[in-house]
Amino acid sequence: MNLEKNILDRFLRYTAVDTMSDSDAVAVRHPSTDGQMDLLRMLKKELLGLGVEDVVLDDNGIVCANIKASKEGLPSLGFMAHVDTASDCNGNQVKARVIESYQGDDIKLNSKITLDVAGNPELLKYKGETIIVTDGTSLLGADDKAGVAEIMAAIQLLMEDSSIEHGPIQVFFTSDEETGCGMDCFPMERFHSDACYTLDGGRRYCIESECFNAASVDLCFQGVPTHLGSAKSKMVNAVTMASAFVSALPQAESPEGTDSRDGYYCPYSMEGNTEQVTLHMVLRDFDYDRLLERIEVVKNLASVIEKMYKGGCVTAESKISYRNMFEACQKQPKAMDLLFAAGRNLKMPLFIEVIRGGTDGARLAEKGIPCPNIFTGGDNYHSLKEWAALPAMVDAVNLIVEIIRCWAKG
Repeated sequence: MNLEKNILDRFLRYTAVDTMSDSDAVAVRHPSTDGQMDLLRMLKKELLGLGVEDVVLDDNGIVCANIKASKEGLPSLGFMAHVDTASDCNGNQVKARVIESYQGDDIKLNSKITLDVAGNPELLKYKGETIIVTDGTSLLGADDKAGVAEIMAAIQLLMEDSSIEHGPIQVFFTSDEETGCGMDCFPMERFHSDACYTLDGGRRYCIESECFNAASVDLCFQGVPTHLGSAKSKMVNAVTMASAFVSALPQAESPEGTDSRDGYYCPYSMEGNTEQVTLHMVLRDFDYDRLLERIEVVKNLASVIEKMYKGGCVTAESKISYRNMFEACQKQPKAMDLLFAAGRNLKMPLFIEVIRGGTDGARLAEKGIPCPNIFTGGDNYHSLKEWAALPAMVDAVNLIVEIIRCWAKG
């Protein structure tokens, strides 16, 4: 098996399927778009073709595959990736371009967009190597089709090499992760692994065991409409109310004003008119108590705005989206210990970073299942300048297999 060719062929095949998720449609259908189910069907067929006998694709757009243990008494492991791509920019009609021997220069994606080395110094680590870029009209889809391709390649290695000892292996491919709803319909009754690893990271050798705590707040600003010509002392403008609310949020605690372990407030979408405006916010913090404080800050500010605009009304409804997955990894350190043992065996300089976001694994961690996140070799996610490095993808596959070996040895 030519591992590089196998991974590249898979990745290109998967990126060609339109799987951009739809955050509006996900409230009424799973998966939110037809293309996701198309790719899931493809993956089910390929898993069966590899000799995996127990493969289920449910109506909610989740593939669950069970691989029998090579030896009794060994622990069970899960691996997970998502098939959907983000909608921050166009995620369909992907036209991937393979550069087989990158020369270390700027890459002109099209007449308007250039992938520049100055803004992407990570590129220089792959001079002379194969990288995959876009044509500048869509994202690439390495988030998370690189992870999908890597898990599939690792499973093929496992099925073809009987010398690799392992316990039961579970593979899960989910849909609608980018909408935040990827685990809403997850079949927990099918999950029986001692730990799970998501392949949904980025830069080579980066491991993540901690993510944001996340919440959403939906606000409704109710004004008092009237004819603009006779509005004095009568009209309460809902647009003005919402604008005042957004302007009062601390700019230093916005996504664009924070990094590292800083949390933030983010007004994410807004629509309406003078009578009524709805505002959707997302709140993030690594500390759960601090996240709860942020929710209270938003509700208190809503109350202040209501008092400022007499006759108007502001309501705020909050929801916890996911929790920091660090606690589960901390309570059951074996998942991280064996991950780093596998890295040492392969002489990979693994390092830890926090995720300024979340993964499907965070929802498993809420149930006490350790679920570290592993690099896939992609970069510039959710962007027209997204790219991926084939050597890093190969490393990810080898790391998966070595993790399996380490768990079998205990």
